[in-house]
Amino acid sequence: MRLQVIDLDGSVAGQEPLRRRFGTGEASCIDAADLAARLRIVASRGAVAGLLERLAVGGRDGGGPPVYFYGSGDFHHLTALFLRTVSAPVTVVHFDNHPDWVRFPATVNCGAWVNRALELPQVRKVVTIGPCSDDLVRPEWQFANLRAVEAGRMALFPWRHAPSRVWRRYNSAASFRQEGGHLHWRNLAEEDWSGFLDELMTAIPTEAVWLTIDKDVLGRDEAVTNWDQGQLKLAHLIAAIERLAAGRFVVGVDVCGDWSEPRFSDPFRAALAFFDHPPRLRPTAEDLAINARANAALVDCFSRVLP
Repeated sequence: MRLQVIDLDGSVAGQEPLRRRFGTGEASCIDAADLAARLRIVASRGAVAGLLERLAVGGRDGGGPPVYFYGSGDFHHLTALFLRTVSAPVTVVHFDNHPDWVRFPATVNCGAWVNRALELPQVRKVVTIGPCSDDLVRPEWQFANLRAVEAGRMALFPWRHAPSRVWRRYNSAASFRQEGGHLHWRNLAEEDWSGFLDELMTAIPTEAVWLTIDKDVLGRDEAVTNWDQGQLKLAHLIAAIERLAAGRFVVGVDVCGDWSEPRFSDPFRAALAFFDHPPRLRPTAEDLAINARANAALVDCFSRVLP
């Protein structure tokens, strides 16, 4: 694998085991701090172009699939940019406490990047695993792309969530059944995880997969993020990575969900962050060490299972 840190917000470049891998040549670091304010929450075209140029230069060395760590989940829409480099038909397996499926506005932003990914011809399907968030409360009012779920382009498997109130018919799918005006989701917390992973493998229509991980899918005891968090266990996440790597060809991985202080150069992004983020967290050094331990476990896992 090609382990790369995109240093946008300072949250991961100094962590072990990433920092020591820079010295040994096992990992590289791409400095993009000057682009962060124009990429955070919503990406500007100029900042996107600048980042893609740096990725093209910084990613030339080494073989194997790229594995990116890049900081806060405020930047999760970078996944849609990474996917532009994939040429083969690919399924995106997405671990997150949020579905990131908002249809409006149609920009490159952290709440809508799944739709930008589905616009790419090589992306056949997105499978989202782990949401517990309020995004599933009256999802139509929040511009959720339920039509993609209905069409089979997207599958959503909450870890735990109450039925969602809807007004339109969506029939049923592998992840829910519709009864009247409610979508009754499968709750993975109540299922055998190994059995679900076996089922997941049969539901992936391509040989190639891209793994995207927002650590807010984990509980607060295993990650500290800028967002409200879910309940998936790190051990479940690692088991899923191992199973996917054994049964499919992983063409790339990206990991976000570290905490960093939101910094903006314009009131628009600052306002979006103020209204979307939960009450501001002031983590201690001990809190942030939780993220370093989670990242260490993920790097160890990738080192074992990726070529």
